[in-house]
Amino acid sequence: MNRPARTPRVPVAKTYKLYIGGAFPRTESGRYIAHRDPAGAVIANVCRASRKDFRNAVVAARNAFGGWAGTSAYLRGQVLYRIAEMLEGRREQFAAELAKEGSSKRRAAAEVDASIDRIIHYAGWSDKYQQVFSAVNPVASPHFNFSVLEPTGVVAILAPEQPALLGFVSNVMPAIVGGNTVVVLASESRPLPAISFAEVLHASDVPPGVVNVLTGRRAELRRELASHMDVNALVVCDGDDADARRELQQEAAENVKRVIERCGTDWRAERAAGPYHIRDTQEIKTTWHPVGI
Repeated sequence: MNRPARTPRVPVAKTYKLYIGGAFPRTESGRYIAHRDPAGAVIANVCRASRKDFRNAVVAARNAFGGWAGTSAYLRGQVLYRIAEMLEGRREQFAAELAKEGSSKRRAAAEVDASIDRIIHYAGWSDKYQQVFSAVNPVASPHFNFSVLEPTGVVAILAPEQPALLGFVSNVMPAIVGGNTVVVLASESRPLPAISFAEVLHASDVPPGVVNVLTGRRAELRRELASHMDVNALVVCDGDDADARRELQQEAAENVKRVIERCGTDWRAERAAGPYHIRDTQEIKTTWHPVGI
């Protein structure tokens, strides 16, 4: 007796949500993107964030800013070290996700290791960058004049398309180690590592709202990132042509927002890390104090 052929099982594709204010909400628009591997097979469903989602993320970042900026440099360094510990424990998962999106196994493993090392790198800078960039200034009057760095506030980041994980951490870590809070639009073509990294943040010691992660269409949201009145700085990485970057500069000029362009950066190179990326999202506060008082 011939048995009927068994219908092949259809695997359940994971739905990756947004990360806003320490929670994983679905997009308020209800829209999703069927994310495919290089062969065309659906490997996940990814939220297509709306402008309302972005505004919610900015509110969460602003609410978290005061507490995070007020923490000590030592504590921020410890938090980043904990993030690296958690990512180290999930190396295989992240390497597998990068491989699904087109990286070779060797290249994916190397990118995860480099990402862990880069987080440690910025953890080490947490209590040192002030010593590098602060100064006592000579003045021709009976005063002390000294300058120190302070966090800018809420920083929006258009993450690089590739490398998806290393590029993400290379831009987020220097911003938050300096006391800023961030809203990040992840790589559009390879979003899985960024939203999985949000799970790492959630399981570590990062306070809710310090890092907020959105996925979706870059062309749909980039103007919102530049024009929002409660975003203090915008970091722009690869993924936009010259006309799009010019438009972002014009939108940002309407509310005197700083725009930091990091296009063309090789995020795998050693020069892609360092204290100057921390300084990019800092304000310089200069204080005058009379001598003898």
